[in-house]
Amino acid sequence: MSNAGFSAGGMALEPIETASVDELRALQLQRLQWSVRHAYDNVAHFRSQCEAHGAHPDDLRSLADLSRFPFTTKADLRSTYPFGMFAVPREQVARIHASSGTTGKPTVVGYTLKDIDTWAGLVARSIRASGARAGDIVHVSYGYGLFTGGLGAHYGAEKLGLTVVPFGGGQTERQAQLIQDFGPHIIMVTPSYMLAIADEFERQGLDPKASSIRIGIFGAEPWTNEMRGEIEKRMNLSAVDIYGLSEVMGPGVANECAETKDGPTIWEDHFYPEIVDPETGAVLPEGELGELVFTSLTKEALPIIRYRTRDLTRLLPGTARTMRRMQKITGRSDDMMIVRGVNVFPTQIEELILKQPMLAPHYVCVLGREGPLDTLTVRVEQKPGAALSNDALRACVAALSTDIKAYIGVSAGIEVLLEGGIERSMGKAKRVIDQR
Repeated sequence: MSNAGFSAGGMALEPIETASVDELRALQLQRLQWSVRHAYDNVAHFRSQCEAHGAHPDDLRSLADLSRFPFTTKADLRSTYPFGMFAVPREQVARIHASSGTTGKPTVVGYTLKDIDTWAGLVARSIRASGARAGDIVHVSYGYGLFTGGLGAHYGAEKLGLTVVPFGGGQTERQAQLIQDFGPHIIMVTPSYMLAIADEFERQGLDPKASSIRIGIFGAEPWTNEMRGEIEKRMNLSAVDIYGLSEVMGPGVANECAETKDGPTIWEDHFYPEIVDPETGAVLPEGELGELVFTSLTKEALPIIRYRTRDLTRLLPGTARTMRRMQKITGRSDDMMIVRGVNVFPTQIEELILKQPMLAPHYVCVLGREGPLDTLTVRVEQKPGAALSNDALRACVAALSTDIKAYIGVSAGIEVLLEGGIERSMGKAKRVIDQR
Protein backbone atom coordinates (compact mmCIF):
# COMPACT_ATOMS: atom_id res chain seq x y z
CA MET A 1 0.00 0.00 0.00
CA SER A 2 1.63 3.27 -1.09
CA ASN A 3 1.95 6.20 1.28
CA ALA A 4 0.16 4.35 4.09
CA GLY A 5 -1.19 6.82 6.59
CA PHE A 6 -0.90 9.98 4.53
CA SER A 7 -2.31 11.46 1.36
CA ALA A 8 -0.26 13.34 -1.21
CA GLY A 9 -1.07 16.59 0.57
CA GLY A 10 0.29 15.31 3.90
CA MET A 11 -3.07 15.19 5.70
CA ALA A 12 -3.75 12.04 7.72
CA LEU A 13 -5.91 9.32 6.19
CA GLU A 14 -8.86 7.72 7.94
CA PRO A 15 -8.05 4.20 9.23
CA ILE A 16 -10.65 2.58 6.94
CA GLU A 17 -8.77 3.82 3.86
CA THR A 18 -5.88 1.48 4.60
CA ALA A 19 -7.72 -1.28 6.54
CA SER A 20 -7.37 -4.85 5.35
CA VAL A 21 -9.69 -6.15 2.65
CA ASP A 22 -11.22 -8.56 5.18
CA GLU A 23 -11.99 -5.70 7.58
CA LEU A 24 -13.53 -3.69 4.76
CA ARG A 25 -15.71 -6.57 3.52
CA ALA A 26 -16.94 -7.31 7.06
CA LEU A 27 -17.94 -3.65 7.49
CA GLN A 28 -19.65 -3.64 4.08
CA LEU A 29 -21.74 -6.71 4.91
CA GLN A 30 -22.82 -5.27 8.25
CA ARG A 31 -23.80 -1.96 6.66
CA LEU A 32 -25.39 -3.61 3.61
CA GLN A 33 -27.67 -5.71 5.81
CA TRP A 34 -28.75 -2.57 7.66
CA SER A 35 -29.34 -0.56 4.46
CA VAL A 36 -31.41 -3.24 2.70
CA ARG A 37 -33.48 -3.82 5.85
CA HIS A 38 -33.95 -0.05 6.29
CA ALA A 39 -35.21 0.31 2.71
CA TYR A 40 -37.42 -2.80 2.91
CA ASP A 41 -39.07 -1.74 6.17
CA ASN A 42 -39.63 1.91 5.22
CA VAL A 43 -40.02 2.20 1.42
CA ALA A 44 -43.22 0.57 0.16
CA HIS A 45 -42.08 0.65 -3.49
CA PHE A 46 -38.83 -1.19 -2.73
CA ARG A 47 -40.63 -3.73 -0.54
CA SER A 48 -43.12 -4.53 -3.32
CA GLN A 49 -40.26 -4.91 -5.82
CA CYS A 50 -38.50 -7.32 -3.46
CA GLU A 51 -41.69 -9.33 -3.00
CA ALA A 52 -42.10 -9.57 -6.77
CA HIS A 53 -38.51 -10.90 -7.00
CA GLY A 54 -38.89 -13.26 -4.07
CA ALA A 55 -36.15 -11.41 -2.15
CA HIS A 56 -36.12 -10.66 1.57
CA PRO A 57 -33.54 -8.96 3.83
CA ASP A 58 -33.12 -12.25 5.73
CA ASP A 59 -31.65 -13.71 2.51
CA LEU A 60 -28.67 -11.34 2.70
CA ARG A 61 -26.04 -13.50 4.41
CA SER A 62 -23.09 -12.57 2.17
CA LEU A 63 -22.16 -9.73 -0.17
CA ALA A 64 -22.81 -12.03 -3.14
CA ASP A 65 -26.44 -12.41 -2.01
CA LEU A 66 -27.07 -8.81 -3.05
CA SER A 67 -27.55 -10.06 -6.63
CA ARG A 68 -30.86 -11.62 -5.51
CA PHE A 69 -32.37 -8.16 -5.03
CA PRO A 70 -34.05 -5.99 -7.69
CA PHE A 71 -32.37 -3.08 -9.42
CA THR A 72 -33.41 0.51 -8.83
CA THR A 73 -33.60 2.80 -11.87
CA LYS A 74 -34.52 6.38 -12.66
CA ALA A 75 -37.96 5.05 -13.61
CA ASP A 76 -38.48 3.93 -9.99
CA LEU A 77 -37.56 7.38 -8.69
CA ARG A 78 -39.85 9.07 -11.21
CA SER A 79 -42.78 6.75 -10.59
CA THR A 80 -42.62 7.55 -6.86
CA TYR A 81 -42.18 11.31 -7.43
CA PRO A 82 -41.68 13.32 -5.35
CA PHE A 83 -41.05 11.69 -1.95
CA GLY A 84 -42.09 8.05 -2.38
CA MET A 85 -38.54 6.66 -2.04
CA PHE A 86 -37.83 8.39 1.26
CA ALA A 87 -37.22 5.96 4.15
CA VAL A 88 -37.69 8.53 6.93
CA PRO A 89 -40.62 10.88 7.69
CA ARG A 90 -40.45 13.97 5.49
CA GLU A 91 -39.99 16.10 8.63
CA GLN A 92 -36.59 14.42 9.16
CA VAL A 93 -35.40 15.35 5.67
CA ALA A 94 -33.05 18.30 6.08
CA ARG A 95 -32.42 18.98 2.41
CA ILE A 96 -33.83 18.03 -0.99
CA HIS A 97 -31.95 17.96 -4.29
CA ALA A 98 -33.29 17.04 -7.73
CA SER A 99 -32.15 16.42 -11.28
CA SER A 100 -33.06 18.87 -14.03
CA GLY A 101 -35.84 16.63 -15.31
CA THR A 102 -34.96 17.31 -18.96
CA THR A 103 -35.98 13.75 -19.96
CA GLY A 104 -39.09 13.52 -17.80
CA LYS A 105 -39.97 14.13 -14.17
CA PRO A 106 -36.97 15.13 -12.07
CA THR A 107 -35.45 12.52 -9.79
CA VAL A 108 -35.74 13.75 -6.21
CA VAL A 109 -33.27 12.85 -3.45
CA GLY A 110 -33.38 13.69 0.23
CA TYR A 111 -30.84 13.92 3.05
CA THR A 112 -31.10 13.80 6.82
CA LEU A 113 -28.68 15.92 8.82
CA LYS A 114 -26.56 12.80 9.30
CA ASP A 115 -26.62 12.16 5.54
CA ILE A 116 -25.38 15.70 4.87
CA ASP A 117 -22.58 15.23 7.40
CA THR A 118 -21.61 11.89 5.79
CA TRP A 119 -21.66 13.47 2.33
CA ALA A 120 -19.52 16.40 3.46
CA GLY A 121 -17.06 13.98 5.02
CA LEU A 122 -16.73 11.98 1.82
CA VAL A 123 -16.21 15.07 -0.32
CA ALA A 124 -13.62 16.23 2.23
CA ARG A 125 -11.93 12.83 1.87
CA SER A 126 -12.02 13.25 -1.91
CA ILE A 127 -10.46 16.71 -1.82
CA ARG A 128 -7.77 15.47 0.56
CA ALA A 129 -7.09 12.50 -1.74
CA SER A 130 -6.65 15.00 -4.58
CA GLY A 131 -3.67 16.52 -2.76
CA ALA A 132 -5.20 19.37 -0.76
CA ARG A 133 -3.09 21.07 1.90
CA ALA A 134 -4.09 22.96 5.02
CA GLY A 135 -4.87 26.58 4.18
CA ASP A 136 -5.86 25.97 0.56
CA ILE A 137 -8.51 28.13 -1.13
CA VAL A 138 -11.08 26.19 -3.19
CA HIS A 139 -12.85 27.90 -6.10
CA VAL A 140 -16.17 26.07 -6.70
CA SER A 141 -17.50 26.49 -10.24
CA TYR A 142 -20.05 23.67 -10.10
CA GLY A 143 -23.63 24.89 -10.21
CA TYR A 144 -25.43 25.57 -6.93
CA GLY A 145 -29.11 24.96 -6.27
CA LEU A 146 -30.96 21.69 -6.90
CA PHE A 147 -27.89 20.27 -8.68
CA THR A 148 -25.73 18.47 -6.11
CA GLY A 149 -22.37 19.63 -7.47
CA GLY A 150 -21.97 23.09 -5.97
CA LEU A 151 -23.23 22.46 -2.44
CA GLY A 152 -21.59 19.03 -2.31
CA ALA A 153 -18.18 20.48 -3.14
CA HIS A 154 -18.80 23.47 -0.87
CA TYR A 155 -19.66 21.52 2.29
CA GLY A 156 -16.81 19.08 1.71
CA ALA A 157 -14.19 21.81 1.34
CA GLU A 158 -15.47 23.56 4.46
CA LYS A 159 -15.44 20.31 6.45
CA LEU A 160 -11.81 19.82 5.47
CA GLY A 161 -11.08 23.25 6.93
CA LEU A 162 -10.36 24.98 3.63
CA THR A 163 -11.44 28.43 2.40
CA VAL A 164 -14.30 28.27 -0.12
CA VAL A 165 -15.11 30.68 -2.94
CA PRO A 166 -18.71 29.66 -3.84
CA PHE A 167 -18.82 31.08 -7.36
CA GLY A 168 -21.01 28.57 -9.21
CA GLY A 169 -21.32 28.42 -13.00
CA GLY A 170 -21.32 31.13 -15.63
CA GLN A 171 -19.87 34.66 -15.72
CA THR A 172 -16.65 33.29 -17.18
CA GLU A 173 -14.99 36.69 -17.46
CA ARG A 174 -15.58 37.37 -13.76
CA GLN A 175 -14.47 33.85 -12.82
CA ALA A 176 -11.11 34.42 -14.50
CA GLN A 177 -10.77 37.79 -12.80
CA LEU A 178 -11.49 36.45 -9.31
CA ILE A 179 -9.12 33.55 -9.81
CA GLN A 180 -6.47 36.18 -10.51
CA ASP A 181 -7.51 38.30 -7.51
CA PHE A 182 -8.15 35.61 -4.87
CA GLY A 183 -5.41 33.18 -5.82
CA PRO A 184 -7.23 29.85 -5.25
CA HIS A 185 -5.14 26.69 -5.08
CA ILE A 186 -7.92 24.24 -6.07
CA ILE A 187 -10.75 24.49 -8.58
CA MET A 188 -13.78 22.17 -8.70
CA VAL A 189 -15.55 22.35 -12.06
CA THR A 190 -16.49 20.34 -15.16
CA PRO A 191 -13.46 19.69 -17.38
CA SER A 192 -15.14 21.27 -20.41
CA TYR A 193 -15.77 24.50 -18.48
CA MET A 194 -12.17 24.51 -17.24
CA LEU A 195 -11.16 24.86 -20.87
CA ALA A 196 -13.59 27.75 -21.27
CA ILE A 197 -11.94 29.46 -18.29
CA ALA A 198 -8.52 28.85 -19.87
CA ASP A 199 -9.80 30.43 -23.09
CA GLU A 200 -10.98 33.45 -21.09
CA PHE A 201 -7.56 33.81 -19.44
CA GLU A 202 -5.97 34.01 -22.86
CA ARG A 203 -8.63 36.43 -24.13
CA GLN A 204 -7.71 38.74 -21.25
CA GLY A 205 -4.03 38.47 -22.15
CA LEU A 206 -3.26 36.28 -19.10
CA ASP A 207 -1.14 33.12 -19.09
CA PRO A 208 -3.27 30.18 -17.77
CA LYS A 209 -0.07 28.39 -16.72
CA ALA A 210 0.78 31.25 -14.37
CA SER A 211 -2.45 31.02 -12.36
CA SER A 212 -2.41 30.06 -8.69
CA ILE A 213 -4.42 26.87 -9.30
CA ARG A 214 -2.44 23.77 -8.31
CA ILE A 215 -5.20 21.13 -8.41
CA GLY A 216 -8.25 20.71 -10.62
CA ILE A 217 -10.96 18.33 -9.34
CA PHE A 218 -13.08 17.59 -12.39
CA GLY A 219 -16.33 15.66 -12.71
CA ALA A 220 -20.02 15.72 -13.73
CA GLU A 221 -19.24 14.57 -17.30
CA PRO A 222 -17.13 11.83 -18.92
CA TRP A 223 -13.63 12.97 -19.87
CA THR A 224 -10.60 11.19 -21.23
CA ASN A 225 -6.97 10.95 -20.16
CA GLU A 226 -6.19 12.91 -23.33
CA MET A 227 -8.38 15.71 -21.98
CA ARG A 228 -6.51 15.44 -18.67
CA GLY A 229 -3.22 15.94 -20.49
CA GLU A 230 -4.59 18.92 -22.39
CA ILE A 231 -5.83 20.65 -19.22
CA GLU A 232 -2.66 19.89 -17.22
CA LYS A 233 -0.46 21.25 -20.00
CA ARG A 234 -2.56 24.34 -20.54
CA MET A 235 -3.16 25.24 -16.88
CA ASN A 236 -0.02 23.78 -15.26
CA LEU A 237 -2.05 21.91 -12.64
CA SER A 238 -2.72 18.35 -11.47
CA ALA A 239 -6.09 17.14 -12.82
CA VAL A 240 -7.97 14.47 -10.86
CA ASP A 241 -11.32 12.80 -11.43
CA ILE A 242 -14.19 13.04 -8.93
CA TYR A 243 -17.23 10.83 -9.47
CA GLY A 244 -20.74 10.89 -8.13
CA LEU A 245 -24.39 11.17 -9.01
CA SER A 246 -27.26 12.65 -7.08
CA GLU A 247 -29.28 9.43 -6.85
CA VAL A 248 -26.41 7.74 -4.97
CA MET A 249 -25.33 10.83 -3.00
CA GLY A 250 -23.76 13.51 -5.19
CA PRO A 251 -20.07 14.22 -5.88
CA GLY A 252 -17.70 12.25 -3.68
CA VAL A 253 -18.82 8.67 -4.31
CA ALA A 254 -15.33 8.05 -5.72
CA ASN A 255 -12.21 10.13 -6.33
CA GLU A 256 -8.77 9.68 -7.80
CA CYS A 257 -5.82 9.72 -5.43
CA ALA A 258 -3.09 12.20 -6.27
CA GLU A 259 -0.38 9.59 -5.62
CA THR A 260 -1.49 7.39 -8.51
CA LYS A 261 -4.14 9.14 -10.67
CA ASP A 262 -5.14 5.72 -11.99
CA GLY A 263 -8.93 5.94 -11.83
CA PRO A 264 -11.30 7.00 -9.04
CA THR A 265 -11.08 5.07 -5.77
CA ILE A 266 -14.61 4.09 -4.69
CA TRP A 267 -15.31 4.94 -1.05
CA GLU A 268 -16.45 1.39 -0.43
CA ASP A 269 -17.20 1.89 3.24
CA HIS A 270 -20.28 3.86 2.12
CA PHE A 271 -21.07 2.52 -1.38
CA TYR A 272 -20.99 -1.07 -2.60
CA PRO A 273 -20.22 -1.38 -6.33
CA GLU A 274 -21.18 -4.04 -8.84
CA ILE A 275 -20.57 -4.31 -12.58
CA VAL A 276 -23.42 -5.88 -14.57
CA ASP A 277 -24.10 -6.75 -18.18
CA PRO A 278 -26.09 -3.76 -19.53
CA GLU A 279 -28.37 -6.09 -21.49
CA THR A 280 -29.00 -9.00 -19.10
CA GLY A 281 -28.26 -7.43 -15.71
CA ALA A 282 -26.04 -10.38 -14.77
CA VAL A 283 -23.19 -9.55 -12.38
CA LEU A 284 -19.84 -9.63 -14.22
CA PRO A 285 -16.49 -10.74 -12.79
CA GLU A 286 -14.17 -8.04 -11.45
CA GLY A 287 -12.16 -6.49 -14.28
CA GLU A 288 -14.81 -6.90 -16.99
CA LEU A 289 -16.37 -3.88 -18.68
CA GLY A 290 -20.02 -3.29 -17.95
CA GLU A 291 -22.59 -1.03 -16.30
CA LEU A 292 -21.80 0.35 -12.85
CA VAL A 293 -24.38 -0.38 -10.13
CA PHE A 294 -24.26 1.15 -6.64
CA THR A 295 -25.88 0.30 -3.32
CA SER A 296 -25.67 2.86 -0.53
CA LEU A 297 -24.53 1.48 2.82
CA THR A 298 -25.16 4.38 5.22
CA LYS A 299 -27.81 6.68 3.75
CA GLU A 300 -30.83 7.31 5.97
CA ALA A 301 -33.28 9.45 3.99
CA LEU A 302 -32.97 7.69 0.65
CA PRO A 303 -31.22 4.32 0.81
CA ILE A 304 -30.57 3.28 -2.79
CA ILE A 305 -30.32 -0.44 -3.54
CA ARG A 306 -28.61 -1.66 -6.72
CA TYR A 307 -28.98 1.63 -8.60
CA ARG A 308 -28.24 1.31 -12.31
CA THR A 309 -26.05 4.30 -13.11
CA ARG A 310 -25.84 3.63 -16.88
CA ASP A 311 -22.14 4.50 -16.61
CA LEU A 312 -19.81 2.04 -18.31
CA THR A 313 -16.59 1.09 -16.53
CA ARG A 314 -14.79 -1.81 -14.85
CA LEU A 315 -13.71 -2.51 -11.26
CA LEU A 316 -9.96 -2.62 -10.59
CA PRO A 317 -7.92 -3.57 -7.51
CA GLY A 318 -7.02 -0.85 -5.02
CA THR A 319 -3.62 0.84 -5.27
CA ALA A 320 -3.27 3.98 -3.14
CA ARG A 321 -6.09 2.73 -0.89
CA THR A 322 -7.48 -0.70 0.06
CA MET A 323 -10.73 0.16 -1.71
CA ARG A 324 -11.26 -0.78 -5.33
CA ARG A 325 -10.91 1.66 -8.17
CA MET A 326 -13.09 2.15 -11.21
CA GLN A 327 -11.71 2.80 -14.65
CA LYS A 328 -12.40 6.30 -15.90
CA ILE A 329 -15.91 6.37 -17.31
CA THR A 330 -15.80 5.75 -21.06
CA GLY A 331 -19.41 6.75 -21.58
CA ARG A 332 -22.95 6.04 -20.54
CA SER A 333 -25.08 3.36 -22.06
CA ASP A 334 -27.79 5.97 -22.65
CA ASP A 335 -25.36 8.57 -24.12
CA MET A 336 -24.30 6.06 -26.71
CA MET A 337 -24.79 6.99 -30.35
CA ILE A 338 -25.68 4.17 -32.73
CA VAL A 339 -24.49 5.11 -36.22
CA ARG A 340 -25.25 2.51 -38.91
CA GLY A 341 -25.13 -0.23 -36.30
CA VAL A 342 -21.90 0.94 -34.64
CA ASN A 343 -21.89 2.03 -30.98
CA VAL A 344 -20.09 5.37 -30.62
CA PHE A 345 -19.36 7.42 -27.51
CA PRO A 346 -18.43 11.12 -27.60
CA THR A 347 -15.34 10.36 -25.51
CA GLN A 348 -14.03 8.17 -28.34
CA ILE A 349 -14.32 11.15 -30.70
CA GLU A 350 -12.66 13.39 -28.12
CA GLU A 351 -9.62 11.13 -27.86
CA LEU A 352 -9.04 11.34 -31.61
CA ILE A 353 -9.57 15.11 -31.74
CA LEU A 354 -6.92 15.60 -29.08
CA LYS A 355 -4.40 13.69 -31.20
CA GLN A 356 -4.62 16.48 -33.78
CA PRO A 357 -2.27 19.32 -32.72
CA MET A 358 -4.21 22.00 -34.61
CA LEU A 359 -7.63 21.20 -33.11
CA ALA A 360 -9.12 22.38 -29.80
CA PRO A 361 -11.15 20.07 -27.49
CA HIS A 362 -14.36 22.01 -28.16
CA TYR A 363 -16.60 19.82 -30.28
CA VAL A 364 -20.10 18.50 -30.86
CA CYS A 365 -21.35 15.37 -32.66
CA VAL A 366 -24.32 16.00 -34.96
CA LEU A 367 -26.48 13.03 -35.93
CA GLY A 368 -28.56 13.32 -39.09
CA ARG A 369 -30.09 11.17 -41.79
CA GLU A 370 -29.66 10.86 -45.54
CA GLY A 371 -32.53 8.76 -46.83
CA PRO A 372 -32.59 5.64 -44.63
CA LEU A 373 -29.00 6.02 -43.44
CA ASP A 374 -27.72 7.75 -40.31
CA THR A 375 -24.96 10.32 -40.67
CA LEU A 376 -22.40 11.63 -38.17
CA THR A 377 -20.81 15.06 -38.47
CA VAL A 378 -18.15 16.21 -36.02
CA ARG A 379 -17.94 19.96 -35.59
CA VAL A 380 -14.70 20.98 -33.91
CA GLU A 381 -12.80 24.22 -33.35
CA GLN A 382 -9.28 24.88 -34.49
CA LYS A 383 -6.87 25.86 -31.76
CA PRO A 384 -6.67 29.58 -30.91
CA GLY A 385 -4.20 31.27 -33.20
CA ALA A 386 -3.86 28.23 -35.48
CA ALA A 387 -4.87 30.19 -38.63
CA LEU A 388 -4.94 27.06 -40.79
CA SER A 389 -4.22 27.43 -44.48
CA ASN A 390 -6.55 25.69 -46.90
CA ASP A 391 -4.03 22.88 -47.40
CA ALA A 392 -3.48 22.48 -43.64
CA LEU A 393 -7.24 22.50 -43.05
CA ARG A 394 -7.79 19.76 -45.65
CA ALA A 395 -5.00 17.68 -44.14
CA CYS A 396 -6.43 18.09 -40.63
CA VAL A 397 -9.93 17.08 -41.78
CA ALA A 398 -8.57 14.08 -43.67
CA ALA A 399 -6.49 12.90 -40.69
CA LEU A 400 -9.38 13.11 -38.22
CA SER A 401 -11.81 11.49 -40.65
CA THR A 402 -9.36 8.64 -41.27
CA ASP A 403 -8.80 8.10 -37.52
CA ILE A 404 -12.54 7.98 -36.78
CA LYS A 405 -13.08 5.42 -39.54
CA ALA A 406 -10.07 3.34 -38.50
CA TYR A 407 -10.52 3.35 -34.73
CA ILE A 408 -14.30 3.60 -34.34
CA GLY A 409 -15.53 2.05 -37.56
CA VAL A 410 -17.85 4.76 -38.87
CA SER A 411 -17.52 7.44 -41.52
CA ALA A 412 -17.90 10.99 -40.23
CA GLY A 413 -18.06 14.37 -41.85
CA ILE A 414 -15.72 16.93 -40.29
CA GLU A 415 -16.40 20.65 -39.97
CA VAL A 416 -13.55 22.74 -38.55
CA LEU A 417 -14.79 26.00 -37.06
CA LEU A 418 -12.99 29.12 -35.88
CA GLU A 419 -12.41 29.77 -32.18
CA GLY A 420 -15.77 30.31 -30.46
CA GLY A 421 -17.67 28.34 -33.09
CA ILE A 422 -18.87 25.77 -30.56
CA GLU A 423 -21.27 27.05 -27.93
CA ARG A 424 -19.68 27.00 -24.47
CA SER A 425 -21.47 25.14 -21.71
CA MET A 426 -21.74 26.60 -18.20
CA GLY A 427 -22.04 23.09 -16.79
CA LYS A 428 -22.12 19.71 -18.48
CA ALA A 429 -21.03 19.99 -22.09
CA LYS A 430 -23.65 19.08 -24.69
CA ARG A 431 -21.73 16.69 -26.91
CA VAL A 432 -24.51 15.23 -29.09
CA ILE A 433 -27.13 16.96 -31.25
CA ASP A 434 -29.57 14.44 -32.69
CA GLN A 435 -31.36 15.85 -35.76
CA ARG A 436 -32.75 12.55 -37.00
